[in-house]
Amino acid sequence: MEKIKIITDSTADLPGYLVEKHGIEVLPLTVNMGGKSYRDGIDIKLAELLEMMDNSDEFPTTSQVNPKTFMDTYRKYLGEGYKIVSVHISSKMSGVYQSASIAKDILGSEDIHIIDSRNVTSGLGLLVLKACRLRDDGKTAEEITEGVREILPHVKSALIFDSLENLVKGGRLPRAVGMVGNMLGIKLIMEVGDGEMKLLDKARGNKKAVKYVTSYIEKLAIKSGEPLVLVNVESREALPALRGNLLECGVDFFECEVGCVVGVHAGPGACGVFFVENF
Repeated sequence: MEKIKIITDSTADLPGYLVEKHGIEVLPLTVNMGGKSYRDGIDIKLAELLEMMDNSDEFPTTSQVNPKTFMDTYRKYLGEGYKIVSVHISSKMSGVYQSASIAKDILGSEDIHIIDSRNVTSGLGLLVLKACRLRDDGKTAEEITEGVREILPHVKSALIFDSLENLVKGGRLPRAVGMVGNMLGIKLIMEVGDGEMKLLDKARGNKKAVKYVTSYIEKLAIKSGEPLVLVNVESREALPALRGNLLECGVDFFECEVGCVVGVHAGPGACGVFFVENF
């Protein structure tokens, strides 16, 4: 059986216990603010970052994992006899995938398999966990890559935002869409579609937004054997209601709070779900 190392980046927002359980290597992106740089999830936590943003007019910037970090990481595991499956944030949202590809080209190894998840946060996380399960089932690196790419187009999401201001500031959403989200009582429900943030629907108030998300899950249905992830960024209103609906419907899910890089762009008060649709 091949020795296979699964590698991802910090935007996968996987809980620490899952990272440890599956032996996943997580390479951190960087948040830059106030003249300092912080490694996502290592040097700073989300609550600290959001507090800093509340007390400053500066909007943080984020930096990708550079090719040298990928080269050093890949070289280490190749030297230990591993084959590598490296799954990363959408290439439309970050240059991480490009950095990984540059590192692979320089090393010239056919034992490195890089996947553009076309997703972010728990959408990426679900694909990483899929890679781990396939590895544990004894699949080869090529089979793992093929298996992840098979479900990749079927990762769905529905995300409720209190405000779209940070998505607009961070360049992740057109200003015109953000303006709709500022209308009194209107909640925009977003999705990650084809690698970028897109408008899924809109609802008046949290109650109707939560109802929409619940109906969306029921409509598409969750693929058997694949978990649903409930994500949040300090959501105090929509999250409890959405969690309650999932429990009432008997949905198998786990929860995670996003990291700093994703949290910068999402802003506080966001929550939603990621899952693999039945196909």
